[in-house]
Amino acid sequence: MTDNVVQLHKELPDTLSATVIDVVASATPRPVDQPEQAPDPGTWIADKQAYLADAPPVIPPALRRWDTFKDTARWTVSYYAHLTGFHTLRAPVYLARLLLRSPRGAGRLIIRWGKWVADTEARPVEAKAAASADIDAWLALSREHSRRVRPRRIASLAVATATGITTLIAGFLVPGWTLTAAIGAAALTGLAGKKGDKPLITRYVATNVMRRLDSTEIFDALAAIGFEGKKGRKGVEFASEVMRDGPGWRAEIDLPPGVEATAVLEKRAALAAAMRRPISTVWPEADRTAHPGRLVLWVAQRDPAKAGRKLWPLMKEGQADVYQPLPFGFDPRGNLVEITLMYSNLLVGGIPGSGKTSCALAIVLGVALDPTAELWIYELKGSGDLDSVKPICHRYVSGDEDEDLEAALAGMRSGIAEYQRRAAFVRSLPASEVPEGRKVTRALAEKYPEQQLGPRVIVVDEVQELFTHPDYKDEAAALATRLIKKARAYGIILILLTQNPDAPSLPTSVSSSVGTRLCLAVMDWRANNNVLGTGAYDRGLRATDISVDEQGTGILARGREGITVRAAFIKQTEAEDIAARALALRTAAGTLTGQAVGAAVEEHDAETVLDHLRAIWPDGTDSVHSHRLVEALAAYRADLYGPWTQMDAAGSSTALSAALKPFKISTRQLTIRDCCGGAKGLRWTDIAPTDDDA
Repeated sequence: MTDNVVQLHKELPDTLSATVIDVVASATPRPVDQPEQAPDPGTWIADKQAYLADAPPVIPPALRRWDTFKDTARWTVSYYAHLTGFHTLRAPVYLARLLLRSPRGAGRLIIRWGKWVADTEARPVEAKAAASADIDAWLALSREHSRRVRPRRIASLAVATATGITTLIAGFLVPGWTLTAAIGAAALTGLAGKKGDKPLITRYVATNVMRRLDSTEIFDALAAIGFEGKKGRKGVEFASEVMRDGPGWRAEIDLPPGVEATAVLEKRAALAAAMRRPISTVWPEADRTAHPGRLVLWVAQRDPAKAGRKLWPLMKEGQADVYQPLPFGFDPRGNLVEITLMYSNLLVGGIPGSGKTSCALAIVLGVALDPTAELWIYELKGSGDLDSVKPICHRYVSGDEDEDLEAALAGMRSGIAEYQRRAAFVRSLPASEVPEGRKVTRALAEKYPEQQLGPRVIVVDEVQELFTHPDYKDEAAALATRLIKKARAYGIILILLTQNPDAPSLPTSVSSSVGTRLCLAVMDWRANNNVLGTGAYDRGLRATDISVDEQGTGILARGREGITVRAAFIKQTEAEDIAARALALRTAAGTLTGQAVGAAVEEHDAETVLDHLRAIWPDGTDSVHSHRLVEALAAYRADLYGPWTQMDAAGSSTALSAALKPFKISTRQLTIRDCCGGAKGLRWTDIAPTDDDA
């Protein structure tokens, strides 16, 4: 039977091998693109399709949207109203100019009238006929001259006589009308006396208004900075036509294959120079929603640096809501830019003179206009830039002495204690009362007013004073990091401002955790990335391109995306008026607390030695001896643990063990070969936080 099976196997063809060989041998290249179903060129339908592809819109863009139509109509009315008012106000000046020019105009008109009456145009022809002794021609010209001149003289005499008599009679009967008519006639006469180099109408010459942007300028500018500007498959191409976009023009450009838009961003100054425009009017951006090679170029029609100031929306009236985005500034197009503080934190960095005070005022005044928000401000420069909001602050400190820095630390400790209190309350609520998650909301704060769940905003200006202080830097970094990571869900918002955004002045644990960042003018890419996050410079978010003269202008980023914004400029006198309005709102709402009502501020510290041990524990270390932990604790909180360092190793170890007894944690004998043999100590597992810890 086995032999039969073998024989049958030999007789059967190897279909699998044959199939594979046949397929490979007969394989031919096949097109993978679908053929285009295009009509034959020159046909009626081909012509109509070509027309439809470039046909203008049936409804003009200005009429497609009601808001756009309203803006266009409002602009048109405003323009002509301004034009009418401008020239109406100057009408007396124009009249005076005409009257001053009337003698010259009258002389020109008299000379022109005399030439018309005397028919001086024909004199050269008569003189030529006389010189050539052509008597017949001269006689004919003389008769023609007399025929034209006689009626002109009679008409002129009649008009002059009638005008004189009418003027004389009117002067006695209606002197007012006569005087008005005389002034009008003199003004009309003055029209003939104008000078070419001195126009009658006052004209406004806008030196900061730029010429219209067109494709030729863009091609030439890109070619000048090293990008091929010729049209073609491998050159620069437009993704859409150059169009109006607010107070400027917008162009969407596809760069040559393999060229990223960030390459143009690096040469913004060179691009502006090639376009012969101020750098403040040229704003290239990368459109990552399309592809990395898509460049969006926006060019302002008017130089923003010379344009009039746009007022902060809450300058004159209204109040704010910290739970919602707050008005902050304007982008280069003039659109309002809002900033979100709730459930986020804010880091503002820039070199001295970059406009940090303008940013700080726009932020704290927005918070001040929310009567439910509690402001804790620590201005560690001592310049008094934020003194305008002092009357409404729960806590306000201004100065750069050690006591001021200690007050800022105490304020952050109090913030941690407050978030722990709120967290415990929120955890106790049923899920039905926190449908949006375990966090503080406006509805929750209003439902439980006795819990005082309103936003608490802690502002630390010149925070580098804390982060570089030899005694406070470790604790400051740990406190700020903990507030940023854990307190935001419970309405505790930390705002840090610094004029030294370098690595020592801005710990990585802080800069990497902040949700919202604003980078003003900085000197290099390192400072740029310290504020905006790692890789921001390579993604095109470059505050290095912002001049220090553009005060208050920076890159506002939340996550990986960012926009250019200029903080609304608020004068100190205006800030005082806004703060007075905020004080009235809080007085009416009964929400003034702390220093604002003359009460002493209790800055609660809910942290324990266990929290401090977790803060100073070396990363990646399983076990540490007690005497080393005491040294680290003393460096972290010298006010609490400094005396322990005066003891010997055994005494400091005993002090640490006694402090841990309330938490039911005991030190144990540990042998650490990499350190110093056997001694009392702790393991990380002994103090590691549990799920129940806030």
